Amino acid sequence: MSRHGRPALDRTAGPKLNWVDYRDWWERYELGSLAKDQAPPEGLVEAVANTDLVLSSARARAIETAQLATRGREPTPYAVFNEAPLPPPRLAKLYFLPKTWNILARMAWLQGHSLDGESVGDVRERAKQAALHLHNASEGTSVYLAAHGWFNRMLRRPLKRLGWVCIRDGGDGYWSYRVYEYRGKGALKD
Repeated sequence: MSRHGRPALDRTAGPKLNWVDYRDWWERYELGSLAKDQAPPEGLVEAVANTDLVLSSARARAIETAQLATRGREPTPYAVFNEAPLPPPRLAKLYFLPKTWNILARMAWLQGHSLDGESVGDVRERAKQAALHLHNASEGTSVYLAAHGWFNRMLRRPLKRLGWVCIRDGGDGYWSYRVYEYRGKGALKD
């Protein structure tokens, strides 16, 4: 399982935005592709070289990541693996770079702020469904998933409950990846 590569839309670039403009920026980011002229790390390419099944979120940056990491294979995209939303708090008259809004939005979201999107509880439930999908898809085969930093983190607990153990944790940066191994029977609990 990997995080996507570096997106074309740079969260460190200006201009500073208000919360409404950031919401629009996030919508463009969710639809955007990877930045040009980058390649996956060789460790990731080697780790997924012989994978039987290639999956991704439905976002372009994850699909492109899967294609690059597998040297051109087409992933099967599923929206269940899409990133957790980043709804900005309504902080009137304040302007920040997208990277600052990302932090503020994630903190607010974790505290229950969702605007008109998925709540933390909704995404936790989606992560359970996604983990079960991965678990079932991996029966008798190897699976590679290209998805997103925060959502990949949210998959940890339900995968563990299903009996999966992370045997390689490469962190959360762009192109980072984790390797999971099935070690025993588990069950998702509410």
